[in-house]
Amino acid sequence: MAGTLKGLKVVELAGLGPAPFCCMLLADHGADVLRITRPGAGEEVDPADVTSRGRRTVALDLGQPEGVEAALALIGRADLLVEGFRPGVMERLGLGPDECFARQPRLVYGRMTGWGQYGPLAEAAGYDINHIALSGALHAMGRAGDAPAPPMNLVGDVGGGMLLAFGLMAALHEARESGQGQVIDAATTDTAALLSSTMYGLVAAGRWTSERGENLLDGGAPFYDTYACADGKFVAVGALRPQNYRELLARCGIEEPLFDKQMDAARWPLVKLRLADLFRTRTRAAWCALLEGTDAGFAPVLDWDEAPAHPHNVARQAFVSLQGVVQPAPAPRFSRTPADVPLPQGVVSLGEALAGWGVEAAEVAQTADVPA
Repeated sequence: MAGTLKGLKVVELAGLGPAPFCCMLLADHGADVLRITRPGAGEEVDPADVTSRGRRTVALDLGQPEGVEAALALIGRADLLVEGFRPGVMERLGLGPDECFARQPRLVYGRMTGWGQYGPLAEAAGYDINHIALSGALHAMGRAGDAPAPPMNLVGDVGGGMLLAFGLMAALHEARESGQGQVIDAATTDTAALLSSTMYGLVAAGRWTSERGENLLDGGAPFYDTYACADGKFVAVGALRPQNYRELLARCGIEEPLFDKQMDAARWPLVKLRLADLFRTRTRAAWCALLEGTDAGFAPVLDWDEAPAHPHNVARQAFVSLQGVVQPAPAPRFSRTPADVPLPQGVVSLGEALAGWGVEAAEVAQTADVPA
């Protein structure tokens, strides 16, 4: 594949959540990602498994010496390794950093967990909702008076995959200078905290409270919220700056003095009620005709079926269809080395995997099923 990462070799230990998302990003931009899975798992391609696109899978029994030896032979040819097991699992398999660095001193060894490699919770089970809860981020999400609302797994898992990808690229750059690899300890709870940096700054400045739905960006401000329309569909208003707010009012024909002081939080509840009444007077399409594409800070709230068909997304080719499954296209965009359309998943034998990375079968001790 073409892309900025063409020529980069990545070993991925099959897992769930952020690690596969990270490896999808790498594969999207041209990296040769080889996923190792256990026998009987992942041997059939599922086109709906979007985050598995763009890479080949080989089955190895890592409970057997020959499986570990084959994995180490592949790791010896790799630039990056990505694993998402609990702390200590890779060491017990014989694939910890010491064993891997002995084969490839320049290897960047990426570890993706929920709680991190150390700390009181490191060994505990947990999922995205637990990790973002510990960071403070989950508490801030939701409507006033309601329980915190989970933001799917976009903050911890998906954010964690992106943070791991950044860490891998940073360490790879350093390894090319120093000639030495290192371990990346990426945790989704760290990710959620890092993504909340702006909010922690606003809290420190006294400009953000711990009460949900009372702040500038959490639905407290009437000019930064979603509203129901006459047809039951929704629109998103983000008229943050004074000029955006003025344009929103002008285009909506609002001249009431109540709306004059945009940042007067005491007025926000009543302003929101008035805006909610106003948006219920027209359909979403009618509001789009009036406000979309202007500086009012406006967009329709689209569902999974509508988003790929929106003219802006179509113009940017933001979605592709791969094996009949509509899915987001690789991003970001590069001017000189653009990414290809993602390749579908592929399953290869151990012999094919070794040969594809230039590993001689004789290098793999006790691997009887590898052709010489």
